[in-house]
Amino acid sequence: MMFGAILLADIFEFFKTGWIRAEYIRPRFHFTYYGFSWVHPLPGNGMYYLFIALGVAALFILIGFAYRLAATVFFLGFTYVFLIEEALYLNHYYFASLVSFLMIFVPAHRKWSIDAILRPSIASEFAPAWSLWILRAQMGFVYFFGGVAKLNSEWLHGWPLRIWLPRDLMVPVLSHYRNELWLAMFFSYSGLCIDLFAVPLLLWKRSRPYMFAVLASFHLMNLNLFDIGIFPWFATAMTALYFEPDWPRKLIGRVASLVGRRTPSTPAVPLSAQGKFRTATAFALGVYLSIQVLLPLRHFLYPGDTEWTEEGHRFSWRMKLRDKTSRIGFTLTDPETGVSWSPTLTRYLRDFQFEPMSLRPDMIQQLARYLADQETEPGHKRVEVRADAKVSLNGRRYQAIVDPNVDLAATEPSLAPAPWITKLTAPRRKALLAQESSPASP
Repeated sequence: MMFGAILLADIFEFFKTGWIRAEYIRPRFHFTYYGFSWVHPLPGNGMYYLFIALGVAALFILIGFAYRLAATVFFLGFTYVFLIEEALYLNHYYFASLVSFLMIFVPAHRKWSIDAILRPSIASEFAPAWSLWILRAQMGFVYFFGGVAKLNSEWLHGWPLRIWLPRDLMVPVLSHYRNELWLAMFFSYSGLCIDLFAVPLLLWKRSRPYMFAVLASFHLMNLNLFDIGIFPWFATAMTALYFEPDWPRKLIGRVASLVGRRTPSTPAVPLSAQGKFRTATAFALGVYLSIQVLLPLRHFLYPGDTEWTEEGHRFSWRMKLRDKTSRIGFTLTDPETGVSWSPTLTRYLRDFQFEPMSLRPDMIQQLARYLADQETEPGHKRVEVRADAKVSLNGRRYQAIVDPNVDLAATEPSLAPAPWITKLTAPRRKALLAQESSPASP
């Protein structure tokens, strides 16, 4: 019910803000994920109709009407929207896509649903244990791998919070100390510990309510600091799954007792009625869980700093780990005449696409190949495209992130390490290093 309500609110936000037209209809060019270059927006008003269908599906999930169909429609439609534009990648949209996939198979409509009223044969007081544990595991992966990603030198030295807190922290009392180094270090290490120890402390019954309160406060703090959409509410609702599964009934029973009404007790289910754990289900769960464990670890296969190269960054729960700014320009060269020129990027990109592109080498490569297609005259050799892309990571000096001498239009997209991505060597700016040796004024 919470899943449906949160996503319904998010779909409503797309209509209210005009994001559908701005982000899916108006752009001339869309950045796509590797292997999904065939995914394009629906023509005409198709994207509006799709989001209406997603809103209806979210509503049906909320009330439990045609639940399996609604969950399937939402997963397929939402994942399709997610794959259209790489510049809009957010961890919580990836998370919503994964959970909507799992909800197709979780029998969440057996109780408190219109389906259970219309079809009493499916009504039940119980659900298979795997359906609870797979959702707990999915939330646990977010916390655990979010903590693993923080085990790096940058985070352990307080970056990028040493940049963000002085600029963004507006919490009473704490904002008085937002320029202090100790506060950035406290936030860094507390965030690391919260992520790493969230699952063990949620599984332990004695510590569970306290850890839940810490996590809820943690998500609300992130909501105050960052523009991260539905994730704080979504994560808090998912974290509630770590409580005993009958807690909603107990809560309703307590409320009912306060108003003088009694609720019927839930009978124990005989062991024989629980069914057998089928081999196919175990195999499917094993495959899914293996993917969710291995995917966030793939960055170890790439050389260099992941926060710099971006290789292995997405789909790995590497959330809010770096501060990046950029300056970028492209030079196109006609190989036949040797004439060079700079394209007008605003002809091809919308504002929301520009910053993500300028920070991520794979997106710079995508745009370079697109510019070559658009700027090459029919019957001529394909123009060469080179990028002068300078990036600052966590307060370092600006440095070229891609080799400015490489014709990116001639390179091929690949999952292998890109040799044209430079190695991070830029030092930290002196103004930021000075904060370590001198007290900061509040």
